Amino acid sequence: MEVVSYKELIKKIKTYIKKEDDLKRIEEAYQLALFKHEGQFRRSGAPYITHPMAVTYILAELNSGPNTLIAALLHDLVEDTNADLKEIKEKFGEEVAALVDGVTKISKLSYNKSESEAENHQKMLLAMSKDIRVILIKVADRLHNMRTIDYQLEEKKERIANETLDIFAPLAHRLGLFNIKAELEDISLRVTNPPYYYRIQSLVKNQEKLFIDDVEKIKNKLSEILKENKIKKFKISGRTKSIYSIYKKMALQNRAFEDIYDILALRIIVDKIEACYQTLGIVHANFIPIPNRFKDFIAVPKENMYQSLHTTVITSNGSIFEIQIRTEEMDRVAEYGVAAHWAYKEGKEYSKEKEQFEIAQKLKWYRELSKMAEEGEINTGTASEFVESVKSDILADNVYVFTPKGQVIELTTGSTPIDFAYRIHTDVGDQAVGAKVNNKIVPLDYHLQTGDVVTIRTNKNSPGPSEDWLSFVRSSNARHKIRNYLNRANRDNLYQAGKLLVEKEAVAQKADLTVITDDFVKEHFSKNRIEDVESLYVEVGKGILSEKTVISRVLGKEIDKELLLQRQLDRAQRILTTTHESGIVVEGLTSPQIRISNCCSPVYNDPIMGFVTRGSGIAVHHKNCPNLNALENERLIEVYWADNISRQYPTRIQVSAINRDNLVGDIISKINARRITIAEINAFVTPKLESIITLKILVPNLETLEKVMLDLMGVHSVYQIERKYV
Repeated sequence: MEVVSYKELIKKIKTYIKKEDDLKRIEEAYQLALFKHEGQFRRSGAPYITHPMAVTYILAELNSGPNTLIAALLHDLVEDTNADLKEIKEKFGEEVAALVDGVTKISKLSYNKSESEAENHQKMLLAMSKDIRVILIKVADRLHNMRTIDYQLEEKKERIANETLDIFAPLAHRLGLFNIKAELEDISLRVTNPPYYYRIQSLVKNQEKLFIDDVEKIKNKLSEILKENKIKKFKISGRTKSIYSIYKKMALQNRAFEDIYDILALRIIVDKIEACYQTLGIVHANFIPIPNRFKDFIAVPKENMYQSLHTTVITSNGSIFEIQIRTEEMDRVAEYGVAAHWAYKEGKEYSKEKEQFEIAQKLKWYRELSKMAEEGEINTGTASEFVESVKSDILADNVYVFTPKGQVIELTTGSTPIDFAYRIHTDVGDQAVGAKVNNKIVPLDYHLQTGDVVTIRTNKNSPGPSEDWLSFVRSSNARHKIRNYLNRANRDNLYQAGKLLVEKEAVAQKADLTVITDDFVKEHFSKNRIEDVESLYVEVGKGILSEKTVISRVLGKEIDKELLLQRQLDRAQRILTTTHESGIVVEGLTSPQIRISNCCSPVYNDPIMGFVTRGSGIAVHHKNCPNLNALENERLIEVYWADNISRQYPTRIQVSAINRDNLVGDIISKINARRITIAEINAFVTPKLESIITLKILVPNLETLEKVMLDLMGVHSVYQIERKYV
């Protein structure tokens, strides 16, 4: 719809947002946008305010949270009016300002067929990796702009449509926003290839008229046989395949319209998973299924969480229909994608980190994108290489293969056993010497197909990846790791050569090499941009730094080891004496006896509650601690976190993962990367080969803890992370 009234918008929002404070903030955002956009008009002639309102309406249809809706109303203010982020932050908070800033940065990008276009797409993808709501707003923004594209200048239409097909429709697909994806694609096709679009549209309408009686007959027949077989709760509806998806099969697969069997589909919604498979059996018992047309997306969901059973059958009069069978929850996900999982619910506590964590748990591809951003792959190579890696590894069509233990691995179409090996683990890829697919030996450049069972043969003494592998691997993930290995191997050679030169010089001048530490290197060679011992030896190996210079610094600056040790002890003692306070404030008490309960281990910014013990002061619990339910209510008191706390809090998290080699090592490495102290770690493997790892870590606050948990979701084979309150 081009014009949405505020009355329509707020009516839609009120269907799921009831809190007066939230509705008031949304009203204030609308009034600010209305004031700032006054006098501005769209190309259609409509007041400009209709655009942010339409974008907000699209997001409200997905039950987005108040801050997302407010950011949508304000998303064009910084770019198109005299408003600035400071004003938005003061009125609506830092989170809304960050969302508006993210959308503004993407909106400012100009798209040309050049490296600059790749850089712009790179910035957009990076913004998404930090907060996926930014891209959700941008997808909604693009949808409304596509709905009104007929008002655009002719020379811009095709460029905008191609960009939509290239970036925004695949993003909508990955978010599971099927209806938005289909609409973006259909409008883009109408712009880029009108004759094909209108031809298919006409064919579809004729097909619908031709089969309308058949559709009603098969619906009635299905209803009868489901009732006869005691399927009590079900709904049957129909749908027509999108015009663009038909176009892809006709134009790209060179198929005639008559050869596309799933133009019309029937959807059966039942109440539970067991009923899905029972219904499938009933359908196959009463209609003739077409061979090789059955797909089980319940057992193996798509990357955007889509789940359903698909089968294609022939009716008694020769009509062909696709039938989809799913539960109501699966249907919600099919309709709204990941938005069905993060839809705003009154009374639920929200934070940016918590939302990102929940999304990462649901979307494997989003974990991959976040991981790419976190591990710095975005900083290597050109912007176009990064964008291509995201488009090929994340946005492209994929194949689904299996490990020997039955784990599903998602790979880019055209991937090889080497791509598979590096997806399992870097060491598996580096040590790969052969591969079997479906128990048959295949070459390392074999193209994997959906359903293949892949086994990688490794050897710790293998020479490692060769440059030849770069010519056939498909994923940028594998290509990046192969290059890293080759660069590292070259660096190792330089390191050994440099170390040998320095050692020879040290023997000649009787110098003590034990003083060469990272601190020593930083002190004497940081001006040369050398920060650690390894880099020092590499630079000597390259011939850029002389070994004589290194030894002269050693001889001129011998370190008093006892003094250095004493300094370290003094610093440790200072830390102990300044961080022992609990950081808890009790109103009316100046120096209460407080202890943080070990059962739930709350950290700074957690919701907390105090309990007045008998003789042991006040015990502070997390408000979610199960032990609170057993305590005397009259002894519970309100306690608060102090400001500017600079101490570490112990807390426990539990990691659940599919068991594999070096899992614990990878988890420890990921935590160490954030300089987080691990105080305790326990791990065991269940009879189902699941690893349960419990960690006690020290963190300064809840935000850091949630970031650590988000990091750990990126560790291969990890599928769940939770706080341990008891």
